[in-house]
Amino acid sequence: MDTTYTLLQHYWWFLVALLGAILVFLLFVQGGQSLLFTIGKTPLQQKMLLNSTGRKWEFTFTTLVTFGGAFFASFPLFYSTSFGGAYWVWILILLCFVLQAVSYEYQARKGNLLGKKTYQVFLLLNGILAPVLLGTAVGTFFNGAEFTVNKQQLTETLNPVISSWATPWHGLEAAVVWQNVCLGVAVFFLSRVLALLYFINNIDDAEIQSRSRRQLRWNTVLFLVFFLTFLIYLLLKDGFAVNPDTKEVFLQPYKYFSNFIEMPAVLAVLLIGVVGVLFGIGKTIFCEKWNKGIWFAGAGTVFTVLALLLCAGWNNTAYYPSLHNLQSSLTIENSCSSFFTLKTMSYVSILIPFVLAYIVYAWRALDLHKINKKEMEENEHLY
Repeated sequence: MDTTYTLLQHYWWFLVALLGAILVFLLFVQGGQSLLFTIGKTPLQQKMLLNSTGRKWEFTFTTLVTFGGAFFASFPLFYSTSFGGAYWVWILILLCFVLQAVSYEYQARKGNLLGKKTYQVFLLLNGILAPVLLGTAVGTFFNGAEFTVNKQQLTETLNPVISSWATPWHGLEAAVVWQNVCLGVAVFFLSRVLALLYFINNIDDAEIQSRSRRQLRWNTVLFLVFFLTFLIYLLLKDGFAVNPDTKEVFLQPYKYFSNFIEMPAVLAVLLIGVVGVLFGIGKTIFCEKWNKGIWFAGAGTVFTVLALLLCAGWNNTAYYPSLHNLQSSLTIENSCSSFFTLKTMSYVSILIPFVLAYIVYAWRALDLHKINKKEMEENEHLY
């Protein structure tokens, strides 16, 4: 059972990491919203941009909910510790997505209470804040957070709370750690890069295509600056290792670099991902007629984020380190669900390929025809 249980723990961390990677790719919707007034100079062009991203925002929202649900079911102690302790960060993230949903549904309706421009500003705020906040939150997987875990307290009748937060900021303190913010800003510019690549592929308008290609250059430069800064720091920093025999958590020099060396398959996934992102961006910049960059950069994003998250949780690594009490750090072993729960959910996970196939089918149906001015002027069912 121990071997099978360990295998299930690694399997479910892989699934959670995969959902997180897909979520980062789908943040191109937020990136597109942040470019609404930069790429769209006329109301018609803004309408085209909003319909390009608006047809995909539900994929992003659904993936976010699924990511949280998978975390809750497979690693409930993380869910109760982070979502229950660092609640200000997660409340802000959820508020951003609620604003997005409301704005897409109401901004184009006649007689809406706040006016179209207000809802567009809400979309702009979601496009900026959501990627930065999500990236900053993920940064705590590598840089730690201020919490303690005491499983013995579960037997306390008056206060059966296992996890507690060590600061009154409840997660907001992560925003003053430059490494976390660096990753958050990197995710923000990545979302803009992916959005620009998607506009080039999805919208049939010469002006939008031209502006998107120009914006792609400097957004790529800024993304690379922040991402490479974070990646180099990650490879050189002390990591939160777990002694496989005693389960003691300790700081190990170059832990995350060692993880990639000791897990060559994960390193290969990272390198393939980075090459895919760079190829998708580079060929789009240097080949004016080429518009397939979103698929290479999008797949590369999924591979890259997947590798980073696997590095955070596999190979005897604490994926949610505690800065307040090192031994309270969460690992895939001490924070997971029971053997029965993981085993039962694994049977259900067999349905995942079918769900992904449906998503691909729905995506292709939505993108069967490129968005153009004629469609915006004739179709009444638009965002």
